[in-house]
Amino acid sequence: MRIKNITASGLEYLALAFAALAALGLTLIVGIIVTSVVMRKFANSPLHITEEVVGLLLSVALFLGLPMVTLRSKHVRVSLLTTYVTGKGRAVLQVAGLVVGIGFFGWLIWETIPWFEFAFKRSLKTETTRILLYPWMALMPLSLIVTGAILVARLVGILERDEDTQGKLPTSGEAR
Repeated sequence: MRIKNITASGLEYLALAFAALAALGLTLIVGIIVTSVVMRKFANSPLHITEEVVGLLLSVALFLGLPMVTLRSKHVRVSLLTTYVTGKGRAVLQVAGLVVGIGFFGWLIWETIPWFEFAFKRSLKTETTRILLYPWMALMPLSLIVTGAILVARLVGILERDEDTQGKLPTSGEAR
């Protein structure tokens, strides 16, 4: 039971840390855009880094937010089946959904690693500002691994599967 609570707490803290980084990235996006607009208005010269850095930050923020969205079960859902199915049928659908999710994230991780290695080996950089791409790209598989781990933890019972807990974060002392 202790390992279960430690694992659940660890996943919660990782998801929270990633969400905090995503929020920081979104804040930076706003700051860069505001700075660029002000510079364009008053100095007639916008920041030349705006498009590339904002694009990188947006991509990173989307992936860094994914573990928290998964932990809180706030994904877009198609509830056509789950609305009308109860009991054992609903549990089967939940398990099937988790298995499909784990397979999907496993496949994405499998696809992103060679993509990251390609950028790392060639030290790929952005076109205008020459920012190295691989540090940004490394966050994608890391985020997907944490998201997949949350799905696995939910499948094996470390985190609750029940839709009644949707949106509620379990606390580390809470019985699972």
